This record gives sequence, structure tokens and C-alpha cells, in this order.
Amino acid sequence: MKILASLLLFLLVNSTLSIAQITTPPAFLRQNRQWVDSVFATLSPDERIAQLIMVAAVSDVKRAVIDPKTSNPAAVEKLIRENKVGGVVFFQGGPVPQARLTNHYQSVSKVPLLIAMDAEFGLAMRIDSTVRYPYQMTLGAIQGNNQLIYEMGSQLATQARRLGVHINFAPVADVNNNPNNPVISFRSFGENKYKVAEKAVAYMRGMQESGLLTSAKHFPGHGDTGTDSHFDLPVITHDRNRIDSLELYPFKALMNNGLSGVMIAHLSIPALDKTPNLPSTLSKPIVSDLLKSELGFQGLIYSDAMNMKGVTKFFPDGKADAMGLEAGMDVLEFTEDVNKSIAEIKKSIAAGRITQAEIDFRCRKVLEAKAWAGLNHYKPVVMDRLYEDLNPKEAELTNRLLTEKALTVLKNENNLLPLRNLDTLKIASVSLGADTVTTFQKTLGLYTTIDHYYLPAKATDAQAADLKSKLGNYNLLLVGVHLGSVSPKTNYGLTDPMRMVLKDLTASGKAVVSVFGNPYALNKMDHPELAKGLVMAYQSTTYTQDLSAQLIFGAIPGEGKLPVTVNADFPYNAGMETPAIGRLKYTIPEELGMDSEVITFKIDSIAKLAITQKATPGCVVQLAKDGKVFFRKAYGKHTYEGPETVQLNDLYDLASVTKITASTLALMSLWDQKKFDLDATMKDYLPDFEKSNKADLPWRKVLTHSARLKAFIVLWKEAQNPDGSWKKKTFSTKQSKKYPISVVDDSLYIFKDYDKTIFKSIRDSPLNEKEGYVYSDLSFILYPQIVKRLTGEDFESYLKNHYYHKLGANTLTFNPKRFYKLEDIVPSERDTFFRMTQLHGQVHDEAAAMLGGLSGHAGLFGTSNDVMKVWQMYLQQGYYGGEQVLSKDALIEFTRYQYPETGSRRGIGFDKPTFKYSGNAPRYASPSSFGHTGYTGIMTWADPAWKLNYVFLSNRVYPTRENNKISSLNIRTAIMDVVYQELLKK
Repeated sequence: MKILASLLLFLLVNSTLSIAQITTPPAFLRQNRQWVDSVFATLSPDERIAQLIMVAAVSDVKRAVIDPKTSNPAAVEKLIRENKVGGVVFFQGGPVPQARLTNHYQSVSKVPLLIAMDAEFGLAMRIDSTVRYPYQMTLGAIQGNNQLIYEMGSQLATQARRLGVHINFAPVADVNNNPNNPVISFRSFGENKYKVAEKAVAYMRGMQESGLLTSAKHFPGHGDTGTDSHFDLPVITHDRNRIDSLELYPFKALMNNGLSGVMIAHLSIPALDKTPNLPSTLSKPIVSDLLKSELGFQGLIYSDAMNMKGVTKFFPDGKADAMGLEAGMDVLEFTEDVNKSIAEIKKSIAAGRITQAEIDFRCRKVLEAKAWAGLNHYKPVVMDRLYEDLNPKEAELTNRLLTEKALTVLKNENNLLPLRNLDTLKIASVSLGADTVTTFQKTLGLYTTIDHYYLPAKATDAQAADLKSKLGNYNLLLVGVHLGSVSPKTNYGLTDPMRMVLKDLTASGKAVVSVFGNPYALNKMDHPELAKGLVMAYQSTTYTQDLSAQLIFGAIPGEGKLPVTVNADFPYNAGMETPAIGRLKYTIPEELGMDSEVITFKIDSIAKLAITQKATPGCVVQLAKDGKVFFRKAYGKHTYEGPETVQLNDLYDLASVTKITASTLALMSLWDQKKFDLDATMKDYLPDFEKSNKADLPWRKVLTHSARLKAFIVLWKEAQNPDGSWKKKTFSTKQSKKYPISVVDDSLYIFKDYDKTIFKSIRDSPLNEKEGYVYSDLSFILYPQIVKRLTGEDFESYLKNHYYHKLGANTLTFNPKRFYKLEDIVPSERDTFFRMTQLHGQVHDEAAAMLGGLSGHAGLFGTSNDVMKVWQMYLQQGYYGGEQVLSKDALIEFTRYQYPETGSRRGIGFDKPTFKYSGNAPRYASPSSFGHTGYTGIMTWADPAWKLNYVFLSNRVYPTRENNKISSLNIRTAIMDVVYQELLKK
């Protein structure tokens, strides 16, 4: 539907653009004439003039950048009470103070006030704690998806009306073709008049069709100026043909689509009016002759702020206000002195330069706009849930999607982007202009191991030298340039230290550079074209930083194009498309049609129940759908009594999830290579088993737990004498050549060849008398042997070298204390019967501990994010990161029911839902789903039918394994069922 809507919008805009100077009347005209007539009849001549005046206000005087003497609440209230002004335009402040002031101002006004704001990129342009959408230049980079811009306009309108605002002085319709423009630049959609027009129309329609008056600016075009009209009067020297064909084009398109308002710029344009030093706001040939008569515009005509030097420099003391009305304007915005203005306007009426009838006509037009905005049935702003209503999750989704579509890849040497072959890369990230690790770097770190560095904007030579000295050992540098200014006067925030370091990094031949700022800043850099990769993000926000990192790793495609010409290397429409390559994308539930508030509340409730009921001290929950991680949250603490809170990057003991994240993965790989046959027997790959009772057991039966193997053997008990002492050649309390392997740090070591004893115990163990399903650890203890025998590589190296490092799942490891601090590893049980210690950073399972912490049935540790990467590869039938890591056939074969005719629910290695719900899987899981649970409180589950991926990590065995509330309360399955239930509502 969105694609169709975008196409219809495109056709509508372009069809209207082809019709010259035919204006569609705005919708507010001739609204509720009875109310308009009745209100008008109560107004004195002076009050009718006052209806054409809009005064400035702030809701936070301390932060005001305008004169607090005239904009403070008392001064504004006086103007409303005494002069009966028609409207208020709000500047600095916050939403709650502004709403309260709005209600107060409306309560003391004879006629309901029109409330206006400059909210070009959202209410956040003026007030805090509200939504900030992308700049218009960022939106200009989006290709062919103007429906998103329409939705942005619609959402902004809803937010504005919720705050009691009726007019947005937007969109900016200026065509910015001057790189040195000090006042428009990033506020424009770009330099192409057609693109500016179609995007401005989409934005305008979105606002107006959701009940917000608009005012396109800055007529007749402020895009090709080198002077800021806030401080002086810019001069436009182009001839009439150029102005007609270029600057006026977007305004005509907007008028043809029912534009409700136009704002006149303070510009001197000799081609349109030769009067020296006369701003266009005061020019009758521009306002009345061109805009109203020639172009046929019937909507409201607003002045730009009448306190700007572009008008007051030559026309002070209220004279400009009178001249503006004489020129043809309807509303004077930001009048400096209302009393002087009214006095000067009355002089103009008396002198016949403007008639009372003209004043009355414009007053009626203002009242019609008020009626259209609903002020004929005025209601105060409701204060309850104001903040929540002004910050809806839908706006966050729109922000994310707009940003994603705009990101522009300007350089991609040898198709380096998106990054592949992660196992060959040693990566450092560098944020220039940052005082700490940035959002950009944090998101980069979700994809693989990266070392992070940063350099402050005003770094010393010593800081710069120190940074460069640390980067020599890396073969890839991911550089973020964080620009703190949008102004060309300040080089867009590119400081000399940043520029010099950036020059060296791009010259190294190892840098992929992401620019978080104005695209014209490329002109201030030394040879950015030398970068291996270059991503233009247009501004520095959490969205641009987050999504630029995701683009680099191929979670999202690169689709944007430069909306302006920067230089010969980076011309208009430059930009290369880069593909998404199947890596996890990180987003919010709304992108998948789910409600964040509902999802979060329900999952929070279950997780908190688990913690309050002491089912586990803490946990991590991560969920993805369609390859998009939409929920990722940590709860509780490492232990009930300790201070350490659970972090998203904490490593957990995965227990039996090792079976399908390590052993089964390796077996699928060997099956792909035709080195492992599921229908071969145990003796085929374990020669020592040739004369055992297990010799002829087929691996397919073994891997589905239906080969009569015992569930487990208490191996540590077999090493113990009746009196509790250890048998000879089993354990020692001191490390030596004979006892090299630690079972418990500094207190217990196992005999060097004891693994052979363990394997012999498994080989010689009796079989169960009856056939049928019995879950068994025994065969999984043997798979590392098989992997070594068939590949020549040890188990852990095989997994890391061929899978984990390729996937960027580098935290997946055995014996994690070799690589991670204890505070990053969550403890498990207090072992009171074998190792007699708190287990922390060492495997919980006793048999795995006796094998040096490395086994095929337990021993793997990792973070939720890295576990999910493996499982997303499974869910995508072996594809991840642009590579077919495993064959589709392997995933199909291993994850299907093997013996459904016997009632067995098992796949090869994987667990699957029982045919009649029993609680081993989520209640709503499809028959195609597969997963596993872990003894320490772990669960992983993937559902191809719903494209769902779920990871739950906990340490339910702390302090004791006797606590099984995690299962009795159905904590793990209940969380995934929350998602199923939400999806079933759709």
C-alpha cells in the first residue's frame, strides 16, 4: 500500500507541476462563514488590524535567543489583552510550559489565537523533549519514497495540534544551489528544483491533510544567497527568467496542490523590484503582483520575522509593518513593537495606501484559517500524557526509516561495503570530534570485535599523535567524523585537529569514513575521496550513527543520493547502491507492526516475576523477526546479593545449548562436506566402539536421543573412593605435568589422560532395555573427538575458524576466563558436592569440567547477541553476512522431525515442539520451529514460519540447581509467546 501511495503521490505532484500557474485554493478558505461573520462583527477597526499581527513568545525566558523583554509571558499577555493580537509564534522552551502558556494566552484572548512555530524538522527545532525529524537536506537524499516524507508531515501535524499549535512555518521550498549559503543550506531539500518540489509537496500535504496550516518559505527563493537575512539584506542578482524557471518552481508546485500559506523572505531582487534596499516583504510587485495576481495564490501570506536586520536595517520603528501590509501581506510575524505597528498601519489607511476594506478582507481570511484549525470550537491543551503523546514510537520508526533511506555511499573501493570476511579483519573504530565512545561505535561493536578510539574536537597535538600511534596494527579503520556545526563559517565543526588526523587516516588506505554532518563539509576535508569507503549521513543524530554502522555491515542497504553538488568529486546525485547481506538489523517493534509499549510491558512483567520469585537473579532477553532485532534487554543482577547488574554484553554459561550451537553446527558442516553420514553407525567414526554394544547404533538414532543411550553417567563419582577420597590417576589438589588441567582454579586438577577414561565409560556403559526417547548427553561428549578425527582441527578451533569468527560471534568460546574479565561473566552454581566452590567463569557441567571445560554437550559461553547470530544463520537456511555458511539442505535435514511416526519430537540435535503441547516449546510455536534449552536457565528458539529468533539467557542455578522455578513458572516460553500473541492480533 505504501508503494502504491508513493506512486500516486509522485504522479499527482508531477502532473500538477506541468500545469503552469494554476493554483488550487487552500482548503481553509470560506470555512464556517457564520462563525467568521459573527466574530468579525465584534471587532473594532484596530482589533481587525491586530488580527493580522503575530507576536513572539518563549516558554523559557532563560534560554531565549530573542528579546525576553518583549517575549516574556507578562509582555505577551499584555499584548493579547490590550491590543487583541491575532496570534503567537513560540520559540525556545519546553512542551509542558508552552502548553500551559498557550492555555493561559487563549483564556485571556478575545478571539482564539493562531499559535505558530518554526518546526521545519519537528517541534524539537524550537522546544526540548519533543521529536526531531531529519533535516530537509537529509530527506533530499531519499530516492523515490516521498510517502515517508508525507507520513512525517502527518505525524508532525498530530504532534503540533496536540500541543495547541495551528501553523508550521514549513516546508522550506528554497532550491539551495549555493554551497556557501549561511541560512538555508541543510534546511533545503537540495539543488534540484523537481526533487525540491515533489518532496515539499509531500511534506506539505502530510501536514495539511492532518489538520495543520503550513507556510512555504522563503518566497520567492532564498537558496542562492551568501548573506544571512537575519543580519543583513541579501541581494538576488538573477534575471526574471532564471527566477521563474528555478526559484519559483517549487512554490508553484505547492500552490497547485492547495498550499495554505506562503512566507515572504527579506530579499532585494532587482529583477522583480528595482527599488533600492527594498526587501521583498515590502514589495508590492513581488507580493501582490507576482504572488497574488500572476501566480494566483489565495492563501495566507506571512512575513518572515519582522525583527530581522534584512528588513529593519532600512525600515525601522514599525514602518516596515505598514509597508508589508501595503505590499499585500496578510500576517506580520514577530512584530517588534505592536503599538507602533498599529499606529503606522492606521496612518497608511488614512493616507489611502491601504484601505479598511483590504484590512477587513485579510482579517476575515485569518478568521477562516482559525475556523479551519478548529478554533471556532476551541478546547484547551490537555496536559495529561502530553509528553508521551508528543513522543510516539511511530515517530521514532519514521525517523529511523527516513534516515535509513537517506544514507549515501559516495565511495566504495572494490565493493568493500558492506564488509564481508570478518574473520580476516582486525578493526578499529575512530570517532573524530567525540569525547567518549559514540553511538556509531557501539552499534559497530554489535557486529564483530572492534577496538574503539576517539579524539576530541579540540584535541592537542599529543592526543592526535597518541591516537595515530595506536592504529598501525589494524587492517581496517572505521572512522566517524562527528561535526558539531551546520554553518560554513565554522567549517561545519571540522576543527584543525580533526582535519589533520582525518587526512592521515584516509591516506593510510585502510579507512572507511562516515560523515555525520553537512555534506558541504566534504569541501573542508583534505582528499576525502582517498578513503576506501565514504558514507554521507548528513547530520549527527543517534539514528544516523546507529544506521550508518548497520549499513557498513550490510544489515541495511545503501540507497541515498547526494541532493547537492559538493565539488567535482561529489556531484549532485552521486551515490552507490550497496546491498543488505543478511546480517542482523537492530530496530524497534513498530517496524514489524508491533507495539513497543505492549511488548515491553509484558516481557518486563515476566522477567520481573522471575526475579522477584527468585527463579533467577537476572536474565537477558533478545528477540528478532525477519532478521530484525526488535527487543534486547537485560534484567536483574549477577547474584541476588551482589552489586553487579546484568549487562547486555555479559557472557552466560550456555549449558546444553552447546549441543546445537557447537556440536550440531560442526556436524552439519561435516554433513555438507560429505564427511559425516547420518545413517552411518558409531563404529564408523569411533573405531574404539567397534566391539562395544554401541557399534551399530546409527547416528540418526543417536542424535535424536532414540538409540537407547543412558541419559548420563555421574563421571566424577566414578573417580571417587567410598570414603570420598579421589582414586589414583583421577584428581590432584596440585597442578603438575601429570595433572595439568584445571577443574577448579588453584584447588583441583585432573589427570592428563583422564579423558580416555571418560570415553571408555561411555563406550562401556549399558544400553537402556527399551527403545524410545531418552534425552542423553553421552554422544555429545564424543563429538569433539569426531570433529578432530575428520578435520584434523580441534573442536574449538574448528568452530571459531570456520563459523564463529566469520559470523562476528566472537564471544562464543569455551573457558571464557582466558579472554574476559570475571565481571563480564555471570556466575552459576555454588557447587557444594564436587568442586566445593562458587562456579564463575568455569563450566557448570561436571563432565565438561572434567574434560577441561570443553565438550560437545556443555561448556560454551557467549552473549545473547552472538548466540543470535548463529541462530539467525540457521533461520536463514545457512546464509549470513553475504555467504552461504551452511547449505540449505543441511538446515532442512537437521531441523525436521526425524521420526514423527513414533511420536518423537526431535530433529538432528535440535529439539522441536511436541505434537501435543507439553511446555518444552512456546505454546504458539509452529511445527517447523526448532531450538533447545540449557540446564543453567538458557533457551534458544527459531521459528521459520514466523521468522522469529529468540535467545533467553539466565543463571537459574545460582545459588543452587535445586531451584527450578524458571521451568515451573514457564518463564522462558512465556516470553516468546508474548510475541506470538502480538503477531496473531495482526
